[in-house]
Amino acid sequence: MNESNAVSSPFITISELRKTYQMGRVAVHALAGVDLKITANTFWVVMGPSGSGKSTLLHLMGGLDRPTSGTIRIGEQQLESLDENALAVFRRRSVGFIFQSFNLIPSMTALENVAFPMRFARVPRRKRLERAMELRQRVGLEDRAHHRPTELSGGQQQRVAVARALVNDPPLILADAPTGNLDTASGISIMQLLSELHQSGRTVVVVTHDARMTQFATHTIHLLDGRIVDEKAFQAATSISLN
Repeated sequence: MNESNAVSSPFITISELRKTYQMGRVAVHALAGVDLKITANTFWVVMGPSGSGKSTLLHLMGGLDRPTSGTIRIGEQQLESLDENALAVFRRRSVGFIFQSFNLIPSMTALENVAFPMRFARVPRRKRLERAMELRQRVGLEDRAHHRPTELSGGQQQRVAVARALVNDPPLILADAPTGNLDTASGISIMQLLSELHQSGRTVVVVTHDARMTQFATHTIHLLDGRIVDEKAFQAATSISLN
């Protein structure tokens, strides 16, 4: 019985999650009570327009921000109960982040950017570079290791960001609009790479307004005004009437 429960229990459990920002005298409810259960080794796509709360949801899941109320459990960690030091350890060990704007360090080469997160885990320099070299091959950047971000295309920069997200071998990959700054071909290439990460055993959660991403997902949810809605309600609310 215990073994069966362990297999079926979710990797991520989110309950009544709320996040409110105070903008002067106005309270902005970015999330208004989100409930979600995510099984390990699945690929989730969160669809939503700008302002729907999807990036807020991702940042809370990654421990980059704290909820106003509600709970987030990832593995054995209850995120809202962790202090800042424990959250930093959680992020380093458990989460790989991929952002729309890449967030690469301009003065570092692609290889150095990939290796950089391992500094905080006190990994020796030689091992950092060995790991980074291994990952540059995995993401298809064999001939760009010593180029700086300004010498790379958008798609290549995003591949560096994907490799960096993998460097500490996290079980969870969180991607915030990873195709938003890419051309069509580069965007599809990154989608395929994320799908490969899922197939290798990781849990992947992507927030996006790019509907193409859903073809790679095992699960898709729709977010509007800080709430999860069904697809019919989502389409009705986001369609533009020509009448």
